[in-house]
Amino acid sequence: MTDSAHTALPPVRVGLLGLGTVGGGVINVLQRNADQIARRCGRRIEIIHAAARRLDAPRICSLDGILLTTDPMSVVENPAVDIVVEVMGGMNPAHALIERALSLGKPVVTANKALIAHEGNALFERAEAQGTLVAFEAAVAGGIPIIKSLREGLAANRIEWLAGIINGTGNFILTAMRDAGRSFADVLAEAQALGYAEADPAFDVEGIDAAHKLTIMAAIAFGMPLKFDGVYTEGLSALQTEDVRYARELGYQIKQLGIARRHPEGVELRVHPTLIPERRLLANVDGVKNAVLVWGDAVGPTLFYGAGAGAEPTASAVVADLVDVVRTLTADPTHRVPHLAVVPSEVSDLPVLPMSEVTTGYYLRLMVRDQPGVLANIARILADHGINIEAMIQKEASETSAHLPIVLLTHPLREAVMNRAILAIEALDSVQAPVVRIRVESLAG
Repeated sequence: MTDSAHTALPPVRVGLLGLGTVGGGVINVLQRNADQIARRCGRRIEIIHAAARRLDAPRICSLDGILLTTDPMSVVENPAVDIVVEVMGGMNPAHALIERALSLGKPVVTANKALIAHEGNALFERAEAQGTLVAFEAAVAGGIPIIKSLREGLAANRIEWLAGIINGTGNFILTAMRDAGRSFADVLAEAQALGYAEADPAFDVEGIDAAHKLTIMAAIAFGMPLKFDGVYTEGLSALQTEDVRYARELGYQIKQLGIARRHPEGVELRVHPTLIPERRLLANVDGVKNAVLVWGDAVGPTLFYGAGAGAEPTASAVVADLVDVVRTLTADPTHRVPHLAVVPSEVSDLPVLPMSEVTTGYYLRLMVRDQPGVLANIARILADHGINIEAMIQKEASETSAHLPIVLLTHPLREAVMNRAILAIEALDSVQAPVVRIRVESLAG
């Protein structure tokens, strides 16, 4: 198509909410690749109105030709704006702004994972009622096109499970703990200094950010409502450097994984530190990178890897959504790709399994007194609960401690059984409570 062909139709006019890192990246990508983008969707895309908290803040982009305001609702309600892009983040006022845009029949593109995870069900329902849509590729894993892949590229498959490293801050911390033998607190301070972690890092290191993203991926993978409240989360802050080191001795890496798995009786949704065999590709995703492993019945394992954050990787996903939305502007609304991959009448309200019913392997680190019979007592408790040991490491006691570490790897079993066994082990006089427990996943089919 020639340039004159793409200008035969009027440009699509965009209102941008948020001019921070991602908003600036969106403007840069749209301006730099304007011709290529127009070739792909048949019309030019122009940002005409943008809102920011401060109009005089330094920017990474040119704002020539864009009307600026500190009032985001004026952008949403501007009759000249065809599509609203929300990259301001947070629950409020983003929620009210998106609701207003949808009530006006305007499509919305958002990178707001928390808002989609918590309010997406209602927002999708409103969009469908208004004959419009919410696009949210950028809400999960930055520039990796995982939403489109789950919803469209893998549409022929029954997705059995997925597992992802979906928080770059947590992965950066774990990589540094492994490579340099540093403590969690030390690496977290560096991550904050580099801008990878916020001053309040809880969303990243306690698994909340990953839980938002897992909620979205699981809903699409399984055709179920978004169920953030059902996600089990366990953070990284209690992880010790010696556990990272012992895991490597056993042939594993520790990663913070988001895991969603389908069962006949429901689905499991969980985020926690996990031992992965070091031969797995996912175990070798380092630094701030993200990766998602998806298992479909027809395709088998498929790995998606790339930048999980950053101005232009996230902007790549936002602009890809914009292109999709522009393509649909003249399409029959009843033939658009459904928000959660299946048509609304076919969304299944699958129950979420409690963690007590999840089956996984376990890494256990016990601090025990160096005295006869200790191992025999522990082995007896495990045998009484039907728990098989796969591997064991026994270390020397240090000069400053009366206890020595024993590390065990178990075969997979139900968490409820493991919980009962740990309580019995901690009740032994020879064992120093608490027992350190980290889950183990083979990530095999």
